[in-house]
Amino acid sequence: MNDAVLYPRFARSRLKEALADTPVVLVHGPRQCGKTTLARQVGDAAGYTYVSFDDDVTLAAAKADPVGFVADLPEHTVLDEVQRAPGLFTAIKTAVDRNRAPGRFMLTGSANVLLVPRLADSLAGRLEILRLHPLAQSELARQAPRFLEALFGATFTVRRAERLGAELAERIVAGGYPAALARASAKRRTAWYRDYVETLIQRDVRDLAKISALDTLPRLLQLAAGQTARLLNVADLAAPFQLSRPTIRDYVTLLERIFLLERLPPWHSNRLSRLVKTPKLHLGDTGLAAALHGHDAPALVKDRATLGQLLETFVYQELRRQASWQDDAIAFHHFRDKDGAEVDIVLERGGHQVAGVEVKAAATVTLADFRGLRKLKAATGQRFAGGVVLYDGETSAGFGEGLYAVPIRALWEMT
Repeated sequence: MNDAVLYPRFARSRLKEALADTPVVLVHGPRQCGKTTLARQVGDAAGYTYVSFDDDVTLAAAKADPVGFVADLPEHTVLDEVQRAPGLFTAIKTAVDRNRAPGRFMLTGSANVLLVPRLADSLAGRLEILRLHPLAQSELARQAPRFLEALFGATFTVRRAERLGAELAERIVAGGYPAALARASAKRRTAWYRDYVETLIQRDVRDLAKISALDTLPRLLQLAAGQTARLLNVADLAAPFQLSRPTIRDYVTLLERIFLLERLPPWHSNRLSRLVKTPKLHLGDTGLAAALHGHDAPALVKDRATLGQLLETFVYQELRRQASWQDDAIAFHHFRDKDGAEVDIVLERGGHQVAGVEVKAAATVTLADFRGLRKLKAATGQRFAGGVVLYDGETSAGFGEGLYAVPIRALWEMT
C-alpha cells in the first residue's frame, strides 16, 4: 500500500446529512484515523474554509481572542483539532445563536468532548457529534456490510466460507490506521504505532491535562494492551507504579478521552441478580495493541491466549465501527454472571432489541459455546433479537432458534 490509497468512509453520508440541518457538527476520534481527510473531502466540495489548530500561530490567535477569532471566520468553516482551543466552544455558541444556518461549522477533534460535560453542554441543541474510528475491515474491503442487519434480524443462512487462518492474525496486527496500513512491512507498521503513542502523549495529553509523570502513560497503555478484552483490574495496572489507584483510574480516563482505550460497561437486568458489574477494557485498535504487545502475525498465531484476547477486541472494534454508521443508536455492553457464563459483546439497539456476540479463535463450535447466549436470551425474553458465535471456521449454521455459528469473515464479507 502507499500513502495515496484512499478507502471509502461510510460515515461520509451521515456527516453530509448532519451538515444539512445542524449548525455545528463535530467529527471526533483518535488522531490519524482519517478525520481531516474526511472533513476536507466533504468541506472542499461544499466550499468550506479550512483552519487547523495544529498551526501554532492560528492556535495562539484563537486562544488570545476566541470571540474575535470566530467572528472573523467565513460562514462555512472547518475547524480542525478544535480540542486544542477549548475556549472557542463558547464563542461558537455565540456565533450560532446569531446565525443558526445549518452547516456553519464542521469541527474535528482528537479528544472525546462527551467526557468533558462543560464543553458538550455549551453547544447543547446546536451540535451533532459523529464518531470516526480507524478503518473498518468492511471499508478496507470497499463494501458496505450487512452483518448488523443480519444479527438483529436473525437472518443468517447456512453457507460455507474459506477459513481465514493466518490471515486473521495479519488483519489483527495491521489494525485500521491509514498511515500504518500504508507502511510497506509489518516492521514499519510497528515502528509507526510506537511513534504514534509517543507523539500523541507528548502533544495531546499536554493540551488536556497537567500530568507530572507523562512517562507513566506509555507504560500504562502497554499494560492495558495486555488486559485488552479482560475485566478492568486497576490494581494490576497500578502495581508497577508508585501511584494510587485513583490516580491510575484518572489516567485510564485520560487515555479514554484520546480514544486509545475504551471501557465496555457490564450489561444488567432486573431478572438476574448474580451479574459481574466490572467493565471490560478494550484497546481502541488491535494494530496498536499488537505493537504494544510486541507481537507480529507469526508470533500471534503461536500465542493462542493473546490471539483470543486480540481477536475479541478486533471483533468488538469492527462492530463499533459498523454501528457508528447506523441510523439507530446501538449501545455496547458485556455479559458475565458469577457462575462463569458470559457473552463477549452485548448490543442493544433502540433501547429494546438485544443481541449477543461470542468470539472464538477456534475452527470449530460446540453447543457449550452458546451457554452465555442462552442465558442472555432467557433474561431478555422477547427483546432478544439473535445471538452469534463468531469463529474461524467455514460454515454458518443454526444452533436453535435465533442462535448461529458464523465464520468471522462474515463481519465484513456479508453483503
